[in-house]
Amino acid sequence: MTPTSLIIVSRHRACALIRALMGVAQMDHPAFEVIVVADPDGIRAAQTLGLPLKLAEYDQPNISAARNIGLGLAAAPVVAFLDDDAVPEPSWLSRLVAPFSDARVTAAGGFVLGRSGLAWQWQAAWVDGDGFDHPFDAGPSTSLHSGTASRAIKTQGTNCAFRREALLAIGGFDEGYRFYLDEADVNLRLAATGGLTAVVPDAVVHHGYAPSARRRADRVPTDLTEIGHSLALFTTRHGMPQTALPRHIAEQKARLIRHMIRGALEPRDITRLMDGLSRGIASGQSAVTKRIAAVGVAPPAFSPLPNTGPRPGRFLFGAAKDRTALQKTALRARKKGEVVTLILLSRGLSPHRHRFTENGVWEQSGGRFGRSFRNGKRFEWRNATARKLIESKRLALYRPL
Repeated sequence: MTPTSLIIVSRHRACALIRALMGVAQMDHPAFEVIVVADPDGIRAAQTLGLPLKLAEYDQPNISAARNIGLGLAAAPVVAFLDDDAVPEPSWLSRLVAPFSDARVTAAGGFVLGRSGLAWQWQAAWVDGDGFDHPFDAGPSTSLHSGTASRAIKTQGTNCAFRREALLAIGGFDEGYRFYLDEADVNLRLAATGGLTAVVPDAVVHHGYAPSARRRADRVPTDLTEIGHSLALFTTRHGMPQTALPRHIAEQKARLIRHMIRGALEPRDITRLMDGLSRGIASGQSAVTKRIAAVGVAPPAFSPLPNTGPRPGRFLFGAAKDRTALQKTALRARKKGEVVTLILLSRGLSPHRHRFTENGVWEQSGGRFGRSFRNGKRFEWRNATARKLIESKRLALYRPL
């Protein structure tokens, strides 16, 4: 298995970071190190786990700069990235980096599940030079794709990996993108060098969209300035801003109107947010590229996490009323080193949710007739169907390579 450096950037979300690191510690990859770039509180929280982490303190709202710091500490030939508000499946990293055994592969991206554990938040898409995504059906197996300077497979920042030398050769992440379109910029620049990108459907993470300075927990934006900045920067460098920016502006306004219709925003909020978008576009049009040097100081020695690698998995299935007893059984199995999934279905209409608990147990809950998809119909998943779907998906993903 290819040795890997896993980089997690976190800012002002120490609790989420701890949960992500607990999930990372259960992965079946036998040789990976973890690099955490975080604010002071996040660093102190990570230290409480007692793991041999590489830690770097950084407390600025620039995820590209933070990732470049992590890249400078990475000692493995492949670097992977995970957001602090995501938790990976135990087999995620092994599957994500497997395609790098092919020397032509310079990037890889997996799929992302939302809070239900059943509905996909992100699958496969390519991005064009104007910054627009184009989803496509990648099929069930890993596939390799070439690209160009104006069309490339888009990888999500919460589930992607790169060949370290290739990423360094293009200057790492452009720090002009402080949080938006940063990966898309890297994707196009890497594709222009001729490397291949792997789409890995069974490399899966769960992502919950934690609140930040730019959005609420319900994904409603609170500021569009940085999005405007990145859109202007991206289209100026890769596409045609004269035609692309008006389309992006219209899309952002339509998104805000949808939030207003459902009562999440007021009309005055739309005016304020669109003003921020305009200010961001103006600043992005005059931004200067800032990338790291292609050759830097040698990183600290490779520092793999201990006690990782394949381990047994266990499924516990029962009614919600039996939660307490089943949780005790789940914790006993966890203490033995097993990966445990607890499936609890109730009689009602509660929507489905899949989460990684503070005790390190995966837990799927929801009504036997509950809605599994955000906009889906009720009564969509009966008990037997839900159980079959959940178990087949989890078993397939937990099965070691």
